[in-house]
Amino acid sequence: MAAMNAPRPQRLLALLALAALSGLAGCSGTDVTRSFGLVRDAPDEFTVTTRAPLSMPPNFSVQPPRPGASRPQEASAAQAGAATLVPQAALMQPAAASSGEQSLLNAAGPAAPADIRAKIDADSAMVQTNRSFTDRLLFWRAPAPKGTVVDPQAEARRLRENAALGQPTDTGDTPIIQPKAKSLLDIF
Repeated sequence: MAAMNAPRPQRLLALLALAALSGLAGCSGTDVTRSFGLVRDAPDEFTVTTRAPLSMPPNFSVQPPRPGASRPQEASAAQAGAATLVPQAALMQPAAASSGEQSLLNAAGPAAPADIRAKIDADSAMVQTNRSFTDRLLFWRAPAPKGTVVDPQAEARRLRENAALGQPTDTGDTPIIQPKAKSLLDIF
């Protein structure tokens, strides 16, 4: 009975070879794992290009293209790169812009100012993001405002009084909000 359950030498040798191969595949670089199909290869996003869709020609007397000839409706790689980097330059080519494109560009209004990126960056720096629960727990006190804070109700009253008396708006002192005195609990 014991002789029947004993593993055969060929089966044991095959199991050992399989274990050695899987161990080598796990320890090696990407060549072995790629050959076993364990690594997914994604295409290079910089080499993938789009092709213009097929369409019915406006007249049927158009000759079919020669095999290997460049497609006339597709831009070269340099033109596609320029259109990506500077879209206005691609749209402003007089031969390329149709009357519909020109009317859309005219309806869009004037071009953006040259320093628009700096203005947007400055505006986005002022926006505060929502704080997470741990931030609210750790930093429970609101930060003190920077600079002098004007009391809006008192300032509105002062401006109305100046307007009623016919005085200029800079007459009188601008009311400010005084920060509260810190107590012993505010220190911690």
